[in-house]
Amino acid sequence: MIAFDKLDLNLIRVFDAVMEERSVLRASQRLHLSQSAVSHALSRLREALDQEIFVRTGKGMTPTSYAIEISGPLRAALHSMSKTLTQAVAPFNPEGVNRSFVIAANDYISATLLPQLNQQLSIAAPGIDLLITPSTRLDLAEQIDLGRIDVAIGTFRSVPERFRTKPVLFQDEVFVCSGGHPIGAKALQLEDLATYPLAVVSLGGEGEGVLSGYILERGLARQAQMYDRNALEHALNEAGLSARRQIVLPHFLALPMLLEGSELLAIMPRPLARTFARTLGFMIKPLPYPVARQQLDMIWHTSNDNDPAQLWLHGQISAAADKISRLQD
Repeated sequence: MIAFDKLDLNLIRVFDAVMEERSVLRASQRLHLSQSAVSHALSRLREALDQEIFVRTGKGMTPTSYAIEISGPLRAALHSMSKTLTQAVAPFNPEGVNRSFVIAANDYISATLLPQLNQQLSIAAPGIDLLITPSTRLDLAEQIDLGRIDVAIGTFRSVPERFRTKPVLFQDEVFVCSGGHPIGAKALQLEDLATYPLAVVSLGGEGEGVLSGYILERGLARQAQMYDRNALEHALNEAGLSARRQIVLPHFLALPMLLEGSELLAIMPRPLARTFARTLGFMIKPLPYPVARQQLDMIWHTSNDNDPAQLWLHGQISAAADKISRLQD
């Protein structure tokens, strides 16, 4: 049993640095300590825990399963202590602060939510930078655990207890086609899906660990298929039809070029469809089959719960999403 009151908390700082850097040398440089001091601290921590925590390999310091298990909670505790001390000295002032926030989002969210959010920040906090990282990265949950991502925005089926979640907006799916599409102004019918080629977006492809349209990692299930594939296939099967052809893309960026001058039909969220219709003259067609509305959430680590800067950011994201929601109605 560990005597916590006798444990040197500096050992936890060393552990956290080595866990992130996977190198005694880089951890020592980060902590401004000698390599021998870092190695000695790891030895002391190993003795205190009575557990192996790192193994030296050709790739550096490889954490044991025990180290991986405790790393998240310990990092969260360090973040909490650091933020408590920082907040007590310097309250958050958005107008005068110079800092950056890291937001994980896909290209659809970046194209629809980011312009409004950026407009708000340019007025309320001109010294704040936004760093957008792909929410499609395979280590999304790990990056949130490590504190490298402040907020992730997307559709999540399950969220572990160490993360907080808040609804951002609700969205539905629509079909989009070029302004000169042969279907013209008439309503889209199921039969049209068997006539015209179909383009959809699946952020994780149609395989690669995708289960029922979601990718599960570290307890976080995030959306991969950016359309309700089951609803589409069920409707076609019921009508005795099948889609003529599908183009499956890992992002929405290529859709405008594919749609322009072609007979393609594309499924996408309504906010993005409105952007394409407004800027490129594409036509929006309601789905000819029922699909439930989807909830878009933002998630963050519980270690950020009491951080005024993070809470302010959450409010700004919510305000931007509210503006987009009003445009949909």
